[in-house]
Amino acid sequence: MSVTKNRNRFLQSHEVFPIASVTILAVIIIGCLVCDIFIPYDPTRMMLDQISQPPSGAHIFGTDTLGRDLFSVIWHGGRISITVGLLATLISTVIAVIYGTAAGLAGKKVDDLLMRFTEILLSIPQILMVIFIQAIWGDATVLSISVVIGITGWMAVAKMVRSEVKQLRNAGFVLAARTMGAGFFYILRKHLMPNFMSAIMFMIVTNIGSAIAMEATLSFMGLGLPTDIISWGSLMSLSQRAMLTGAWWILLIPGVFLVVTLICITDIGEYMRNRNRKDRLM
Repeated sequence: MSVTKNRNRFLQSHEVFPIASVTILAVIIIGCLVCDIFIPYDPTRMMLDQISQPPSGAHIFGTDTLGRDLFSVIWHGGRISITVGLLATLISTVIAVIYGTAAGLAGKKVDDLLMRFTEILLSIPQILMVIFIQAIWGDATVLSISVVIGITGWMAVAKMVRSEVKQLRNAGFVLAARTMGAGFFYILRKHLMPNFMSAIMFMIVTNIGSAIAMEATLSFMGLGLPTDIISWGSLMSLSQRAMLTGAWWILLIPGVFLVVTLICITDIGEYMRNRNRKDRLM
């Protein structure tokens, strides 16, 4: 009886839809997409006579160390950061789904080999792999950063996909498809993905935030996008010089946008994870 009560209490405590997070995230995304309508300045325009100006009536967020209007730059730069997050997550999800499904459908020896390789990669900090691969790649671009983050961030999702596939591999519809000679990708697309995508969706959403944070981290370290490619990360790369001059707004305001976006994405991902757990308990 107590187990049932505890389960019901758990289910009720995680039913609240994160309206605030969804609303704030939607405002940020839509604002970044349509920012050309309301930003007062060209985000690439450098006003050399107004470098590192504090917030004022002319520049409500102030200007950065290059003389660009910070309000315009933040909304415009959000496009690149969100693009990196989405593209990197798409790449990592594709790799994870294919790799995890292959491991889940394979025999024990192949499965063990694939999982040992995955665990070895998981033992290496992602930031080190990203730095190493990006150094080999060369100059950082939106595409290169997205690809590097994507190919180094698929392991955790792959392990979960593999776990889901192992539970589905002996289902009647999967066995029937394999008996009839259906190919790997046909079984994956028609029979497996519809059944496990909801279980991994929270990880996919969370990975978007992780990719955005990784791009910002690389730029802060001077290894990410150059300052002429406007993103929240490239703005953060100006913060070290800005803090030496006391220009706190150059670090604080882009940082607030970045942190709020990551918190909203994380909150939505947590809701989806708890929702999936609730469905399993039901």
